[in-house]
Amino acid sequence: MKRFYKEADAVPLECGGHGVALDGRLVRTPAGRSLALPSPALAAAVAAEWAAQGEEVYPRTMTMMTLAATALDRVAPRAREVAAEIARYGETDLLCYRDTAGSELARRQNAAWQPLLDWLAEAHDVRLEPVAGVMPAAQEKGALEALRRAVDAHEPFRLTALHTAVAATGSAALGMALIGGRLNACQAWQCARIDDEWQAKRWGEDAEARKRGEALRDELAAVERFAALL
Repeated sequence: MKRFYKEADAVPLECGGHGVALDGRLVRTPAGRSLALPSPALAAAVAAEWAAQGEEVYPRTMTMMTLAATALDRVAPRAREVAAEIARYGETDLLCYRDTAGSELARRQNAAWQPLLDWLAEAHDVRLEPVAGVMPAAQEKGALEALRRAVDAHEPFRLTALHTAVAATGSAALGMALIGGRLNACQAWQCARIDDEWQAKRWGEDAEARKRGEALRDELAAVERFAALL
């Protein structure tokens, strides 16, 4: 769409929180809700995205705005459902499925993934057990209940960041580690890509796989930045 404003500014809201104004008019979410943000830093980042647009406005380039609107329009109204979706990833978490014991791939998986499962157990009492192979293996009920409690503790904006990371990587453990500051976006990306990188090393990487990897890298970087601004 055509740019219809000159100035974009972060502003305090009368109802509390922080918003963004375009030529003095408050920005609303796609669903028409007030863009009430939890921190001045996030409001400034969203305002900067609006200000950086040229003659045309491209919403897909405004990742902080997109995540903020998602939190308000899609996550906050159904936070418990979103938390349940995240917790279900623990049943088939990427980090729990390893190659045959003793293989080079299994060694790489164990070195990168097991410390994160150990951290999850220590930090949140979530004890997910790894298995060899790709066939689904049931996790202990207590571990899944502990994961649900840990996820439930996140408010809607942080829950949005967590859901995005978990859905992108296929791992609740990896998402929790990223949002919890146990590792950064680059490290999370490397962990999520171990299997893909192994296959690429053996068979070569095609253009589509490369694009998917780049998209995942960018998405995790956006999630990390969003969480840091809250």
